[in-house]
Amino acid sequence: MTPTVLEGASPPPESQGTWTEERCFIVETWNHASDPGVSLARARVPPGVTTARHALAVDERYVIEKGRGRVEIDGIESDVSRGDVVLIPRGTSQRIRNLGDEDLVFLCVCTPRFEPAHYEDREASG
Repeated sequence: MTPTVLEGASPPPESQGTWTEERCFIVETWNHASDPGVSLARARVPPGVTTARHALAVDERYVIEKGRGRVEIDGIESDVSRGDVVLIPRGTSQRIRNLGDEDLVFLCVCTPRFEPAHYEDREASG
């Protein structure tokens, strides 16, 4: 890695994100071919919504910033809230449900960086 400052490379923090088939809003904060080791996104799940069951071909961490939820990883469920970190190994079936009255907001840190080909829809397979 070369020391570099990439001005304006990240969307503004007030960005609401793009609605995805995963049933959440995503803001790609950092995901660039020049930095293949990591990507960072912010997910926002509205109240009462459960994201689609899926798996990634990368390791992922959820860093919970706001709200309350219940994460399911390979069928094991755990409640999460602000300050919690969820470690999700590559290939692991996952989804998260918003249990609160406000948006559930968390960072998604992927190593190596996330690419669309890394996403596997597991909604139909349960």
